[in-house]
Amino acid sequence: MPLVLKYRVPALFCAGAVLACELISKPYAAMGIGDDGPYILVAKNLAATGHIHYNGWSAAMLCWQLYLAAALIKVFGFSFTTVRVSTMVVSVASAFLLQRILVRCGISERNAVIGTLALVLSPLYLLLSVTFMSDIHGLFGIIVCLYACLRALQASNDRASIGWLCFAVAADIAVGTSRQLTWLGVLVMIPSALWLLRAHRRVLLTGAAATIAGFLAIGACLIWLRHQPYTTPGTYGISHVPWLYIIASFVRFFLEFPFLLLPISGLFLLAIRKSRPRTIVLICGSLAVFMLFATYPSHLRGYFNLFLQPTLRDALGCDFITIYGAYESLSQGLPHVFLPLWVQGLLSVVSMGGLIGLVLSFFATRRPEEVARETVRPSWSQLGILLGPFAAAYTGLLIYRAVAVANDYTGVLFDRYSLGLLLVALICLVRQLQDRVESRFSVGGIAFIAIMAAYGVALTHNTFALYRARVAMAAELRAAHVPDTSVDNGWEYNLLVELRHTPYINNPSIASAANPYIPAPAVPAGTCTMIHRNDTPHVQPIYGVTFEPGICAGAAPFAPIHYSQWLAPEPGTLYVVRYADSSAP
Repeated sequence: MPLVLKYRVPALFCAGAVLACELISKPYAAMGIGDDGPYILVAKNLAATGHIHYNGWSAAMLCWQLYLAAALIKVFGFSFTTVRVSTMVVSVASAFLLQRILVRCGISERNAVIGTLALVLSPLYLLLSVTFMSDIHGLFGIIVCLYACLRALQASNDRASIGWLCFAVAADIAVGTSRQLTWLGVLVMIPSALWLLRAHRRVLLTGAAATIAGFLAIGACLIWLRHQPYTTPGTYGISHVPWLYIIASFVRFFLEFPFLLLPISGLFLLAIRKSRPRTIVLICGSLAVFMLFATYPSHLRGYFNLFLQPTLRDALGCDFITIYGAYESLSQGLPHVFLPLWVQGLLSVVSMGGLIGLVLSFFATRRPEEVARETVRPSWSQLGILLGPFAAAYTGLLIYRAVAVANDYTGVLFDRYSLGLLLVALICLVRQLQDRVESRFSVGGIAFIAIMAAYGVALTHNTFALYRARVAMAAELRAAHVPDTSVDNGWEYNLLVELRHTPYINNPSIASAANPYIPAPAVPAGTCTMIHRNDTPHVQPIYGVTFEPGICAGAAPFAPIHYSQWLAPEPGTLYVVRYADSSAP
């Protein structure tokens, strides 16, 4: 086997593992999931007309992913699944490059595979990979930029360094047209790489020129976007700032990192066994006490909810990883809990134990290092310069957004916002684990990967099964001559119904177009509430789809729809309820 192919087989394995898990989960549903429904319609229109026409739901530019999806539509025809396949392709490519990045960061091939699978087989990554959301595309741009910067730092001559830096700028600009947060690569990461290469005058000058050209390209893209009708630029107003709420949100946000990277944090937990007996007893006792108070039925349990994983932080249900085992967005009712309290406790114990193990690793004796043979190993100082400013800028943008929208006490931080920081955390954790704890990761990491992958596959399958059930419920109601505009089938379905009657969502954040927003009619007294009601004024619900048949004004005379739930004790069920006592069948 050629040497180059030999060292690419582990990366191909990571890419294949992602693809296999995605296909096993049966990710198809003919409706929007999260924000991707209106995005998919924009891609469909682009394939038909050759022009991008926004519809009032996108703060992201989407351009890169729209053209990629439009190309697939041209070849295979339009369907929601066809468009989402474009994200699957990008997620597979990201897995391949991530493994090579870890090797370039001084991680052995075997450890790099375990580290890569820890992220790409996590429930968050798997579920986002089969939607048309912009998060995976944004992460892909950051991964490509980081890989190119590492190649520039490790190039054997100035010409190669210049080539990789120019590629980094071009790729980051292009992919960043999908999700503008990706442009932190050009704005922060590439300048950091140039600082590390400042001793090479030719590289510094040429790279600086390319970076300045990137700045100008970003400005041109933003000017173009500003002139497009029916875009939502996401301008926020800041008034009163509920700092305690914001701080609690960020604590939960960052505490979820060990859970989302559990195969690596779990290895830090296992490494505690190498500590002194007194330390082991103290740590195990503390985790046992936490498990007791977090799960035992008492008033003390509420104080520990901040640390239980996974957490549900948002009243609108906009987190993808929750205790319900599926991403759900219905206005009324909640599904059965997928993860019982004791399982949440165990996951939290492993996550918190991993954090403790991480702290102890800084005091451990340095172990022999198994370094990838074909690369130059970057120092911790170089990694800090390359990744630190990027992580700080990324976090700063999250803080700004949290402060700007916190007045509503909802939607401050979503778990999908963590992908860029999870990349940085993964590199640092895997490198620390290899340097200080285990030169060759134990099989425990493989076991944790299998557990999280099974959870991720089940979560993805259950989500799409739920959405297919909602499509089936809509068909049943139409067969009974109930129009879609009279049913609240969750805000994603309602958005698509609205877009059948008007070219844009009734969004007050639309910047371009003269006064497009029209306040929705007042809700009659006693009527159940509907999420995003003002955005969809054409939807005036008489009925609502829910998980609980006894809420609102009671059950309506329509048959329930059952859907499968992997790893759950029973299948899920959807019901139709009346939204007001005066509703007529």
